Amino acid sequence: MPIENYNGKTFVAFVDISGFKHYMKYEPEKAVKAIDSFFQNGYAILKTEHNEFKVEGIFVSDCCILFVRNEARSQNMIYRSFKSLLNVVKQLNIAMLRDNFMVTTSIAYGEFNYQDRIEFTGITKNPIISNAYISAYLNSELKPKIKPGQCRIVKEDLPEKLNESICETDNIDIIKMIKNRKYDPNNYYYYWTLDDSDEIENFEIHYASACKLDEKHKYNKILDILKNRF
Repeated sequence: MPIENYNGKTFVAFVDISGFKHYMKYEPEKAVKAIDSFFQNGYAILKTEHNEFKVEGIFVSDCCILFVRNEARSQNMIYRSFKSLLNVVKQLNIAMLRDNFMVTTSIAYGEFNYQDRIEFTGITKNPIISNAYISAYLNSELKPKIKPGQCRIVKEDLPEKLNESICETDNIDIIKMIKNRKYDPNNYYYYWTLDDSDEIENFEIHYASACKLDEKHKYNKILDILKNRF
């Protein structure tokens, strides 16, 4: 079923397959498997995941844009729509891990405009006009470079009440797994792989240790660290 037009403020996630350029150059068969896993898992999750707010996805090659169909205007409903997107991000990460692949995710909040245009044989037109999409996409390219399995959230333009909720220390839901990192003041990080915020410090120690390895061993070690959680 095609995606209906959307125009409004919402949360947008840019998701990218980690290591895909390497696969294309050195392991083309693995690149095909990665794409297949990405599309199949994305379709299955978006079709069956029963979130309070509908999350939809536009998949192109090794990346996708996820957005919440958020007609809500109250702070409480914005907060809940954000949790719906986080849940889909978590499920997609877990599904890709089970197929031995990792993704990176950048999330931003702002205006998002999707238009389903008239098509004919040989061309599909789906313009995306969105400062939220641009913010999420650019964030995935900025320093510090996002690493495999990481999900970060652009602080700029986040609703004020959501910022306050993230900074609360007594959160009991999924928001408690979103934290600041001292070396990156512009983003929050969502620790989708954990269920208890007390585990974050230990997780970071192991993750940082893996990042010191050479490229080949680093990727495999990070994959092992994330897979051991499930």
